[in-house]
Amino acid sequence: MLDRTTAPRRVFLIAAEESGDRLGAGLIKALRARLGSNVEFAGIGGHRMAEQGVASLFPTDELSIIGFAAIPKRLPAILRRIREATDAVLSAHPDVLVIIDSPDFTHRVARRVRTRDPSIPIVDYVSPTVWVWRPHRAKAMRAYVDSLLAVLPFEPEVHRKLNGPPCTYVGHPLLEDIDVLRPDTNELERRSASPPLLLVLPGSRRSEIKRNMVAFGETLRLLRSQDIAFEPVLPTVPHLLESVRAAAADWPVQPKIVVSDSDKKAAFRSARAALAKSGTVTLELALAGVPMVTAYRVTPIEAFIARRVIQTSSVILANLILGENVVPEFLQEDFTPENLAKALRDVLADTPARQRQIDAFARLEDIMSTDGKHPSELAAEGVIASLRSS
Repeated sequence: MLDRTTAPRRVFLIAAEESGDRLGAGLIKALRARLGSNVEFAGIGGHRMAEQGVASLFPTDELSIIGFAAIPKRLPAILRRIREATDAVLSAHPDVLVIIDSPDFTHRVARRVRTRDPSIPIVDYVSPTVWVWRPHRAKAMRAYVDSLLAVLPFEPEVHRKLNGPPCTYVGHPLLEDIDVLRPDTNELERRSASPPLLLVLPGSRRSEIKRNMVAFGETLRLLRSQDIAFEPVLPTVPHLLESVRAAAADWPVQPKIVVSDSDKKAAFRSARAALAKSGTVTLELALAGVPMVTAYRVTPIEAFIARRVIQTSSVILANLILGENVVPEFLQEDFTPENLAKALRDVLADTPARQRQIDAFARLEDIMSTDGKHPSELAAEGVIASLRSS
């Protein structure tokens, strides 16, 4: 029998998408800092976790699904990967299983692991959005999640009210980027210079590029036709560069397209305003102090379902954390170039609407505070506390 008092502790991590891969890599580094050579890792993730020495069981690209309509055609492959992931966890018999975000995949694996080997502790890093829709999931998670590490400050109270699993706020990973998101003196001056720098953020998936680029380009055309000066910058990721270039080729105002993380952060520090697809990037913009206009569009059937299940007045993370809808969002039928251009005029100019966002964003860091500890360090503490004791 294995002597767990001397053998390295084994951590199995599952991160099905890029955002989870970043969290997993940070968690691995933090666990190594705490446990040194007394910890081993295995799991499923992307290139960042691979850089930390965790070779993925299989490529996670096929698991990056967005929208209900995309699921049926991919279902057989996804179910096969769920079975493979479950078998890998059981074979490894880790001291803890950490599932990271992507609940449609990771929670299915966790439920199967709990059924077949209840002795393996399970930690969920990033709560499903039970505060937006399907709140019954919180209580259901108690059957297979021992500890939940939340990245949004209001989530522990949400899970307490919904009778979810024990939940601890460890901080959003963006808090570790605060210093590189805040402008220096020169960048602050650039925010007030003319023409103002306007960030254009249509999304980080091919489906989002296809869905949003035409409307975003038309929005810029309307602004320019109204003699509003701006310099558009469009951050993207390397694998989408050619798609973005092709989609922007017909734009009347050509954006400067940047792909490196350093160029993206530099643009965030210098931008006066942003036009963004709803998502995590809106919280990144808010922490950088960049007023924004947001938009999101899904297929008609997805919109039909969403209108019947979403229980919040906003899907913007900054709005939810602040408890007020300071960031305008244009969804479905309201997602029009005319609406976006009108709202962008307000945040590009010195208006009460722009100042309201700036004042609200200044409160975010305090609301999201982790008392000086890095979120990855707090997450590591939570995982270590959940390691099996024998």
